[in-house]
Amino acid sequence: MRLFSSLLSRALALAVAMGVLAGCAKDIPLYVPPEQRPVALQEQAWPSNRYLALAYHAVQDNQADQTFLAVRTHQLLAQLSWLRNQGYQAVSVQQILDAQRGGQALPAKAVLLSFDDGYQDFYTRMLPLLRSFNWPAVLAPVGAWLDTPADQTVQFGDVAAPRSMFLNRAGLQQAARSPLVEIGAHTFNQHKGVVANPQGNTLPAMANRMYLSAQQRYESDEEFEHRLRQDVAAITQALQTTTGKAPRVWVWPYGAANGTAQRIIQEAGYQLFLTLEDGLADVQQPDNVPRVLMSGRDDIHSVAQRLTSVQAPHLMRVAHVDLDYVYDADPEQLHKNLDALVQRIADMRITTVFLQAFADTAGDGLVHEVYFPNRVLPMRADLFNRVAWQLRSRAQVEVYAWMPVLSLDLDEHHPRVQRWDPETGKTSVDTQQYQRLSPFHAGNRLAIGQLYEDLARYAWFDGLLYHDDALLSDFEDAGPDALRAYAEAGLPQDIAALRAHPQQLQAWTRFKSRALIDFTHEITAKVRAIRGPQVKTARNIFAAPILDPQAETWFAQNPDDFLAAYDWTAPMAMPLMEGVSYADAPGWLDRMVDAMRQRPGALDRTVFELQTKDWRATRQADEAATIDSTIIAQWMRRLQLRGARNFGYYPDDFTQDHPRLEVVRPHMSSAWFPAP
Repeated sequence: MRLFSSLLSRALALAVAMGVLAGCAKDIPLYVPPEQRPVALQEQAWPSNRYLALAYHAVQDNQADQTFLAVRTHQLLAQLSWLRNQGYQAVSVQQILDAQRGGQALPAKAVLLSFDDGYQDFYTRMLPLLRSFNWPAVLAPVGAWLDTPADQTVQFGDVAAPRSMFLNRAGLQQAARSPLVEIGAHTFNQHKGVVANPQGNTLPAMANRMYLSAQQRYESDEEFEHRLRQDVAAITQALQTTTGKAPRVWVWPYGAANGTAQRIIQEAGYQLFLTLEDGLADVQQPDNVPRVLMSGRDDIHSVAQRLTSVQAPHLMRVAHVDLDYVYDADPEQLHKNLDALVQRIADMRITTVFLQAFADTAGDGLVHEVYFPNRVLPMRADLFNRVAWQLRSRAQVEVYAWMPVLSLDLDEHHPRVQRWDPETGKTSVDTQQYQRLSPFHAGNRLAIGQLYEDLARYAWFDGLLYHDDALLSDFEDAGPDALRAYAEAGLPQDIAALRAHPQQLQAWTRFKSRALIDFTHEITAKVRAIRGPQVKTARNIFAAPILDPQAETWFAQNPDDFLAAYDWTAPMAMPLMEGVSYADAPGWLDRMVDAMRQRPGALDRTVFELQTKDWRATRQADEAATIDSTIIAQWMRRLQLRGARNFGYYPDDFTQDHPRLEVVRPHMSSAWFPAP
């Protein structure tokens, strides 16, 4: 993060004034009259054509072996009975597809039951229950396990499972004869992990390229697609031959989707794709069907709580991590750093890490190197995928790849954003700002898109965080490509004319704001085509455009646009960076929350990022002063008192325990201190 005086000077004056006024705000939650309070989710009408999907695995009588995520038979019966008594109605795949195509809408509280892996107990235990309830379900076996000889074991991950646990083709054929059962695919032989980076981490095979250690390279696009096509063809043929019907439901192993794989699977005729994401499924989003993972650990009370809260807005608590802190040229030290980071995040009990995917060792905001293989910039180390997966698998958090939009250090063939000087009428690169590539230049867009495509190819992540460098001031962009874009949009091809009167300036501002969003959408589409439709998006926004609509002119950022365009809007709620004093910071934070609250539903999709360093003051050259952990904790509490549900901080310095874990965890943890 950098403070750029020329861009922010006007915003700072505004922020200071607002901070002083806000300092008088009472340190209590806002009073909301009863008639304005939100209706509890359990009391709201079921949304049209939405359904709850449940993911089951094995069903066992006298045990619930969690190696296989088993539920006891009596647990399952209790759960199905509870669902029926609460008004839920199981629906078939055909009903979902019909509703998607404009046919009869799904009933309220629709449920899709699904059973993964193809266990023998589906036929012996589950099918009788389905018949008694007259409820349909999806059964998705693994082809290689169907075909395992009777005298061999099934290789279930690292476990050699008894062959008797799984259906064979004859058993599958019997199950498929029931009109209640839809047979889906769970791959033929890709329900496993494969080595997916040089460090030897194993990731889901269907969703990740293999790292070929002997050759010290990744699978090529051609090799990856060939592996996938072979598997899809094998399971499709096996199911069609066995059941007489072409399968149309794909169930991702481990819930891990992949865009390249999905394209291949869709070409084979599949129409519904089941993941393990959170939330209700939507008939209009058949390529990304979230499911609630069920297991034998849940009693009926916890199941009821989970299912009735599935519509609740996702809670996000974020640590924003610089990968530069983790990297070390010494592999042993790097390993220690990674372990320390993972342990800290696990101890913090938060939901999300915004993880830097680029290097910024110079601290100038210009990206010279990245932490993943790519065609555009030098790679400092192939590290992002390893750290992201370790955080996901060991600390149980979602990971967003934090990436720049425009601030890449490319050669002179890639033109920079140009600033028009009103005094001289000349244009040049503003050296006081991020050195950004012009988003209006086709070559720049191509290179940036390629960088993101390679991130998606060679790394695993849940989402993208677009950095705050996607901005244009009220004197930018004045380069030739930008001027041509303005002319094509019917705007003057001259900066002086664009600034000549307020209406023209506003039109120009809106054009630039939308252009930056459209460019990020273009990037997102490229990433999802490779990584999968489940990839979420977030974007940093400066504080000034939130507090004052006029500030959009200085940034080309608009909070209403952000809320409509991204899954998460991430304001930089950093009072000191905006020139607000410590004394006035609490009131200033109130104003930030209040400004977002004015937009219906905005607080459910806004994650406020606090600062843990004061970049204005330095102890020694280039070293920002740390902010006391107690103050950071007070800011967190202030945000919550004002109604913010989602927040985080930047940066997390796990090497120095800053902010101090014991101080901020009670306010930060989603497990220890959940939002009301």
